[in-house]
Amino acid sequence: MSSIPSTFDEHQINMTVLGGKVNNSPDVLNISVILLHSSASHLKLNVFENLIGCNFRSIISIEHDSSNYSIEDISKKYPDIKFFIPLEKASDGELINLAMSEIDADYVLVLRDSLYIPSGAVLKNLADRLTSSKIYCVVPRLLDKNKNGLNTLFTPGAEKGHFVIDSSSVVTDGKKTIYPKDYVALYNRKKFIQLGGFDYTIKSSYWQNLDLAVRSWLWGEETKLTTMLQFSYVDEPSVDDRTINQDYLRYYLKNEVPKYKNEAAFIKNSSFIKFLFHSSCGYLEAKRQFKAAKEWVEKNKYQFKMDLQTFIKDWHEQLPQAEINEN
Repeated sequence: MSSIPSTFDEHQINMTVLGGKVNNSPDVLNISVILLHSSASHLKLNVFENLIGCNFRSIISIEHDSSNYSIEDISKKYPDIKFFIPLEKASDGELINLAMSEIDADYVLVLRDSLYIPSGAVLKNLADRLTSSKIYCVVPRLLDKNKNGLNTLFTPGAEKGHFVIDSSSVVTDGKKTIYPKDYVALYNRKKFIQLGGFDYTIKSSYWQNLDLAVRSWLWGEETKLTTMLQFSYVDEPSVDDRTINQDYLRYYLKNEVPKYKNEAAFIKNSSFIKFLFHSSCGYLEAKRQFKAAKEWVEKNKYQFKMDLQTFIKDWHEQLPQAEINEN
């Protein structure tokens, strides 16, 4: 596995880029859009029409599979949209990173083409309200194709000494959640960059998403739900693959192992024995991974504001009394 990246745009991939321009109209929103296309879905032209009608600063459409249509023709039809066509296999996270580097708006809304995106989904008054708090990440309410609420409320906990995440479909405006489901959220671009973006060496969508999300909390940022913005899936939503694998180990070493003391994070040398016992990847590989994580934490030690144990403790201590009684 590659060394842990230090910046959000450290890794570049081969791709074709077509079209696209920045919207400079007087009433343009301070929000750009990154639209992720799934390889299984067909191109939905009405999505482009509806997004253009919202007056976003810019729109980047990431095409995982362009074999069923002509991107050149589509880009001529929609010259305002910039199309990214990766020429090699890449995860959603690393493609989002690359798109972020092409955007100059302060906020970025990441969406999927498997969502129904209505005309006027984000108008200026709503955009102003969504960005007023200036927090790192705002998560919309998500519904399935039958309009049933999906789990978007994710809360941390501990069970037998292990980090666990509880989930719920109950959405309250302004309520904290650990991570955005399916990457779908409104991101503060400056804070996204400061956090280092998604770790491209983590290929699993679930662990890649969780890695950045937990890091953001440990580094002092916040992710909250909103009831002002919601989308429903027109196809079946993806199912989180939480398989314990090499991607999990990298997430685990970066987020669950570090301790925090005297305003800095560190990894204890004694943590290696426990990691070796649970990693099942052999001594030399475990040693290499542990060393890489230790060096990464040392490099970013002053970015941390807490460790995982404090994160869990503070989360529940700050809950309103009514929620504590429910739990």
